[in-house]
Amino acid sequence: MKFVTIADTHGQHHGLTLPTGDVLIHAGDISMKGNREEVEGFLTWFAGQEFAYKIFVAGNHDFFFEREADNEIRQLIPDNVIYLNDSHTIINGLKVWGSPITPWFFNWAFNRHRGEPIKRHWDLIPTDTDIVITHGPVFRALDKTTDGEHVGCKDLFNKVQEVKPKIHICGHIHEAYGTIEKSGITFVNASVVNARYELVNRPIEFELQKGK
Repeated sequence: MKFVTIADTHGQHHGLTLPTGDVLIHAGDISMKGNREEVEGFLTWFAGQEFAYKIFVAGNHDFFFEREADNEIRQLIPDNVIYLNDSHTIINGLKVWGSPITPWFFNWAFNRHRGEPIKRHWDLIPTDTDIVITHGPVFRALDKTTDGEHVGCKDLFNKVQEVKPKIHICGHIHEAYGTIEKSGITFVNASVVNARYELVNRPIEFELQKGK
């Protein structure tokens, strides 16, 4: 299957040109202010993309998904869209797990303090997961800011090293866009905007099938 990954569209999704593929993944920050109108606009666009599977997690800007009740969110998600919130789905035998959680930073949506408060979310990742999607990066993997600081999550790094998924997908740190491979894991930061929120980066593509 061919995967197309994006993140941090911040309401600029209509400006994207997406390659063809089987699975479209958005790693969070679909909106700028996290209000219902922004969310509805994104979901209408996302549901209309011609992919067999469309999967997304929320991000620290997406307050709507933290603020609203689960039943309200479920009613809003189109039938052909998969929303992951510390949960997983299986597509063609591949287990995909996703979470919006990021380390605490100025009390944005889905922030958790480092250590036990954030670790309890990562403890939920099944050991047989093939693809992990989190809005934020792991420590020292596509997490360096313009100030040169590594701001990724150490507890997430430890869990990903334990699970050893084939792919870890994130966004959040716009200036760290790209892909790297470490310890047999491919790390993807799919942010399509730069540090100035300018839509400059291309969607990142890869192919994957069960066992390969």
